[in-house]
Amino acid sequence: MNPFVNPYTTPFANIPFDKIKNAHYIPAIKKGIEEAKNEINEIVKNPDQPTFDNVLVALENSGEMLNRVTSAFFNLNSAETNDEMQAIAQEISPLLSAHSNYVSMNEALFAKVKTVYNKGFDGLTAEQKTLLENAYKSFARNGANLNEAEKAKLRDIDAKKAKLSLTFGENVLKESNAFELLLTENKDLDGLPVGVKDAARLLAKARNKDGWLFTLDYPSYIPFITYSTRRDLREKIYKAFSSKAFHNNEFNNESIIRGIVKLRAERANLLGYDTHAHYVLAERMAKNPENVLSFLNNLQHKALPFAQKEFEELSAYARSLDNIDQLQKWDAAYYQEKMKKERFSIDDELLRPYFQLEKVVEGVFQTAKLLFGIHFQKRDDIAVYHPDVTVYEVKDNNDKHVALFYADFFPRPGKRQGAWMTSFRNQKLHNNEDQRPHVSIVCNFTKPTDTTPSLLTFNEVTTLFHEFGHALHGMLAAGTYASLSGTSVYWDFVELPSQLLENWCYEKPCLDLFAKHYKTGESIPEEYVQKIKDSYNFMTGMATIRQISLAKIDMGWHQEKYKTLILDKQKIKEKETTSILGLDFFPTVSESCVSTSFSHIFQGGYSSGYYSYKWAEVLDADAFEAFLEHGIFDSKTANSFKENILSAGGTEHPSILYKRFRGREAKVDALLKRAGLI
Repeated sequence: MNPFVNPYTTPFANIPFDKIKNAHYIPAIKKGIEEAKNEINEIVKNPDQPTFDNVLVALENSGEMLNRVTSAFFNLNSAETNDEMQAIAQEISPLLSAHSNYVSMNEALFAKVKTVYNKGFDGLTAEQKTLLENAYKSFARNGANLNEAEKAKLRDIDAKKAKLSLTFGENVLKESNAFELLLTENKDLDGLPVGVKDAARLLAKARNKDGWLFTLDYPSYIPFITYSTRRDLREKIYKAFSSKAFHNNEFNNESIIRGIVKLRAERANLLGYDTHAHYVLAERMAKNPENVLSFLNNLQHKALPFAQKEFEELSAYARSLDNIDQLQKWDAAYYQEKMKKERFSIDDELLRPYFQLEKVVEGVFQTAKLLFGIHFQKRDDIAVYHPDVTVYEVKDNNDKHVALFYADFFPRPGKRQGAWMTSFRNQKLHNNEDQRPHVSIVCNFTKPTDTTPSLLTFNEVTTLFHEFGHALHGMLAAGTYASLSGTSVYWDFVELPSQLLENWCYEKPCLDLFAKHYKTGESIPEEYVQKIKDSYNFMTGMATIRQISLAKIDMGWHQEKYKTLILDKQKIKEKETTSILGLDFFPTVSESCVSTSFSHIFQGGYSSGYYSYKWAEVLDADAFEAFLEHGIFDSKTANSFKENILSAGGTEHPSILYKRFRGREAKVDALLKRAGLI
C-alpha cells in the first residue's frame, strides 16, 4: 500500500517516514497530479457564477495529495538523499513543471479568477483580498496572458530550468562528499582543539581509516580553517571548499549556471519584464533592482572604510606575528580568531564548554516559552526519516496542541551543507478545523564524540536561534489559507523573525537559561557575556562587505536581458563584479569560485534576493530596539510581535504588518548603530 494515497492516520497526521520507500514516490506523484487536475477541472466546469469560494478557495484547497508527496520528497532530497532519490528528482521534475504550467496557463481557470478579481474587493477580509490578488498575479506572472506559442516556450523553459537547478545541487553535494583530508601524523594537527581532533578521529574510524579525517562539512571545515597552524593545509582545504563544482570534471557547474541564468532571463523577457531581477523584485518589499542597489550602495558606503581599516589591521597583525607578507583568504579566519582572542580574551574554545547542544536546545525552548507561552514535549512515538532526528510536540500554556517540531542537527553524506528551516505541513483552516503545522530545522553541528558531548561554537548557537526563529514563524501561524501561512511571505521579510531571535544570544538573562559548563554546571561568567557583546562588532565591516559582495554577485547574474547576456565568457561573472566594485581585499584565488556552489541563488529561492539578509537586518535591529526598550522578555512586546508578524504570515503586505507592530517604518540607523558603522 502506497502511504501517500490516502490522508495519514498517524497521531497528528504526520508523515509516516517508516512506511515510505523510494518506490512510492513516482506512482504517488503521478496519481497526485491526476487528482489535482481533476480538482482543477471541477472548478473550471462548475456552472455556477464564479465566486471567491468556488474559485479561489477551491483552488487553494486543490492538490492535497500532491502536496503530501512533494513535501516529503523534496525535504528529504535535501536532508537525507541518495543516488536513487536524485534520479527520482530528475524524473519527476519535468512532471511537476508541466503540472504547474497546466494550472498557471489554464485559460478557463484564469478566466474564472479574473471574473472574481474584476468584481473588486468589497466584502472581503484583508486576508481574502491578499489571496485573490496573489492568485491573479500568480497567473499573470506565470504565463496566463501569453499566446499558445509563448506558453509552449515557457513550459519548455520551466522544465529545463527545474532540471538544471536539481543538477546544480547534486553536483555541489557530490563535490563536497568527494573531498577528504586524511592526516596521519600528530604534527599535522598543530593548533587544533582536542574536541576537533577527537571528532576527526571518530570520522576516520567510521570510514575505516587510520588517522584524523577532515571534510568540507561545516563542523569539520570551519574549525580546521580557524585553528590549524599549518598554513599549507589551510590552503589545501580552503581551495577545495571554495572550488566546489568548479573543477574540470563531470560535476562542474559553470555551464549549469549559464544555462539557469539564460533561462531565467529569457523567461522574464517573455513575461514582459526587463530582467529576472525585475521579475523577482516586483513581489518584494524592495520593489525593483534600483532600490536594491541603492540600499546595498548605501551600506557599502558606510561599511567600506571600516572594512579597509580592518583588513589593514589584520594584515599588520599577521605580519607581526608570523611575518606574513600577503594575507590570503585561507589566513583570514585563523588570524581573525587569534586577534579576537588577544583583543577580547575570548575565543570559541573558551566558550564552547558552555554551549552543550542539549542545553542550548532547552534554552531556545525556554526562550520561546517566556516570549510566546509555548513548551516542547519530546515524542518517541512519531516516525522520523533518520535516527538523528528528534520530534517534539509543541503546546501552549493551556496544553493545547500547537505544532510538531522536527530537529535534525548533525552532518551526514546524504545531507546538504548549511542550515535551514522547512515545513512538512503548513497551518491552515480546513473544514473549520485548525490544521496545525509540522515544522523542521536542519543543521550541521559538531557531533558528540565518545568522550565529549556536542559542544557548539557561539556562531552555531546563533545559527540554532536563527533557524528556530524561522520555525516559530511556521509554528505560531494562525491564518486561514496555507499559501499565506507562516513563512509564506516576501523573501526580504522572511528573515526578520530568524535574525531577530539571534539578538537574545547576546543577552545575559537569556544565556543564563542554558549557557552552563557541561562538566561543572557553572553558569557562563558575566565577564564572558560582556566579552561576547564587546566582540560583537569585531571585523563587522569586512563581514558586511562580504554580504554586500554576495548580494551584488547575485544581482550581477540576474540584471541583464537575455539578448544582451554574454553566455560564453571564460570568466565567471562574479570575479568581474567583485573586482570592479573593489569588494575583495584578498588576492584572487584562481581555483576558487563562489557562484558554482552558491546554492542560495541557483538551487534555493534567493535569486535576485540575497540582499534580503541585510534588508531584514534593518528590520530586526529596529524590532529588537522595541524589546530593549521594554525588556527582552516583555510579554506585551512579544505578544504584539507574535500577533502582527509571526501569526499573521503573509496575510497582508509586510510593510503594513511591521508598522502595526512598531508603530512606524524601520529605521536603518538601528542596524548601523548595532554594527558600529556610525
